Amino acid sequence: MHVVFGTGTIGRAAIDSLVERDAAVRAVNRSGTADVPPGVEVVQCDASDEAEVVAAAAGATGVYNCLNPPYNEWPKMFPPLQQNLIAAAEHNEARLVSFENLYMYGDPHGAPITEDMPYAADTKKGTVRAAMANELDVLSASGRVPVATARASDYFGPGATIQSPFGDRVIGSALQGRPAQVVGKPDTIHSYTYSRDAGRVLATLGTEDRAVGEVWIVPNAPAQTTNAIIGMIGDEIGNPIKVRVAPDFLLKVMGLFNPMLRELPEMLYEFKQPWVVDGSKFTDTFGMEATPLEDSIPETVAWWQSRADN
Repeated sequence: MHVVFGTGTIGRAAIDSLVERDAAVRAVNRSGTADVPPGVEVVQCDASDEAEVVAAAAGATGVYNCLNPPYNEWPKMFPPLQQNLIAAAEHNEARLVSFENLYMYGDPHGAPITEDMPYAADTKKGTVRAAMANELDVLSASGRVPVATARASDYFGPGATIQSPFGDRVIGSALQGRPAQVVGKPDTIHSYTYSRDAGRVLATLGTEDRAVGEVWIVPNAPAQTTNAIIGMIGDEIGNPIKVRVAPDFLLKVMGLFNPMLRELPEMLYEFKQPWVVDGSKFTDTFGMEATPLEDSIPETVAWWQSRADN
């Protein structure tokens, strides 16, 4: 039984990919309800309660951490959530599959990001991610729990809304005839992760023994500028999209009133310089390449259009 904690964009993508592999899947979230494929069991659980997490993972061979607490609550909530899933994996003698971003590496100053880069974060959220990654490194080395980790860049795809750089603020806005809202320098290249590719990687990490004990960056389509991708989105929608860049000072002012926006400025280095992410290790090992933008963008726009129709 593969037990996926979190049914957001990435959790759902992992569930879909596991189902495609004919795996038995249990989805776990706070509500106990989720739009999942037929045959997937859905269980309600408070992930901050270790006993509930251990019980929800009963019989698991793989425990997947696709949880994502509120952005402004990471330091308080994220480490305990990971510790509870570690306890569940250990109790059930299951593999722990962790989905992470790239914050622990800090600012690469334009250099390509690879799995073996040192953890050099000096931001609040990056420091949290580095501490959690170090915890899993130690756990894996100890042999207590087999661990496989996937790391992704900023993602987009079906189901990715407010948390995606191309979600509500770009595709959602464009479908309502409004300009796209972006941050940083949209004329610099950036590697973006397609959510379904992230799901395929997570399913592989949970079912392939070769994945254990390693960190794997999700393969991405060749880096393009944010403006170029928005242009592709506009072509798919059938209308050019105007782009508005939010000034740094405005983000700081808005952050005085919005706790979520308050967390954004420290991560803007990602969007102000080339941000190139190297997923070749996974491709070379397992043969999976990233979905081309020519396919992923139409699939994403189609999801948004179907959502608008409903």
